[in-house]
Amino acid sequence: MTATTPNELANTTRADASPLSASYPELVGKVAVVTGAGRGMGAVFATELARRGINVVAGDLDGAPEVADQINEEIAEGGRVVGLRTDVTEPGDHDRLLGAAVDEFGGVDFWINNAGIFPQAEFTEIPPAQLTSTYQVNVNGVVYGAQTAARHMRAHGGGTIVNMASVAAVRVRATRAAYNSSKAAVRHLTSCMAVELGSHNIRVNAIAPGFVDTEMTRWVREDPAALDRALSTVPLHRVGSPIEVFGALYFLLSDSARYITGAVIPVDGGSQHI
Repeated sequence: MTATTPNELANTTRADASPLSASYPELVGKVAVVTGAGRGMGAVFATELARRGINVVAGDLDGAPEVADQINEEIAEGGRVVGLRTDVTEPGDHDRLLGAAVDEFGGVDFWINNAGIFPQAEFTEIPPAQLTSTYQVNVNGVVYGAQTAARHMRAHGGGTIVNMASVAAVRVRATRAAYNSSKAAVRHLTSCMAVELGSHNIRVNAIAPGFVDTEMTRWVREDPAALDRALSTVPLHRVGSPIEVFGALYFLLSDSARYITGAVIPVDGGSQHI
């Protein structure tokens, strides 16, 4: 039996980044806030929403204004993007995002709590600063964003909140206790929000990505042995792409998901089952 070369492995397991054909015309002209939009998945979300006619307020500690300028230059006909420097651990920064959405576009229909960090350390060596920062960004940041969104949506007929959980919320990996537990909290908070906010016509769902082609996973993709180990736990045996995560987000924002709340949609190639 001939061994698989690194190039052959990369060709058979690479992410599928082909465009999505789904279209939800009812979303054109709506307004979304996206945190963590200065790079990676958040930047893809902002770009793809704008490409489909949705106006976006993009927030991040670094890069959001620059990403907004790039998107507006790239997409001549579509939604417009406003970028703000945002620290999601500060409740007032979420108020600033909301204020920008109201001032620029008249309100907010969708709020995507995407900002997050991914620290690693052996359990007995997790420093207090890492635990604090992980929970502040990954948990508190989601709570503050959802609170700001819900107050506005409650007064304006409803809306949709989407939180970014992770397959790590249900699938444990060593050295990731702080991250795993923070995403488990996001998963449960999504249920809590859905129950409390449903009577105000506010839907709250979460997306749980698995092994996705981002800067965070580049080191794995560049090491054939590490890539093979990682993909051995993915039934589809390939890396996911940010556009595939966006597909779940786009659906959750649409009227096709109007009776869905409190759900956590895995976009993980089936890895949560192994």
